[in-house]
Amino acid sequence: MSYNQEIADSVREIFSLTREDLNVEEKNMFGGLCFMVNGKMCVGVEKEKLMVRLDPDKYIEALGKEGCSPMDFTGRPMKGFVYVEPVGMRTKKQLQYWLDLALEYNKIAKPSKKKKSNK
Repeated sequence: MSYNQEIADSVREIFSLTREDLNVEEKNMFGGLCFMVNGKMCVGVEKEKLMVRLDPDKYIEALGKEGCSPMDFTGRPMKGFVYVEPVGMRTKKQLQYWLDLALEYNKIAKPSKKKKSNK
């Protein structure tokens, strides 16, 4: 298993309990599990970390939180994406904070462009 199942289950639980109007889809991506909300990447679980897509304007503020670091999946930090280590989501309240941040941005985020088929 390439992602922490307990973190994934906690994300599922919070999404199902707090937001009934969400269209959540799970996809295996980035060597982990990605939660797509309303057709847009929202959060993911990679090994022991939570990946959070957030408002780029809140990026610097988020980096000041315990356990938060730039997402550098490609070898360079991606503004608007952060990793949260387990120390930053020890409690449901802490995890809820990160999910709320991601869901807030999800409302205004643009979906990824669909790749054109070469047919």
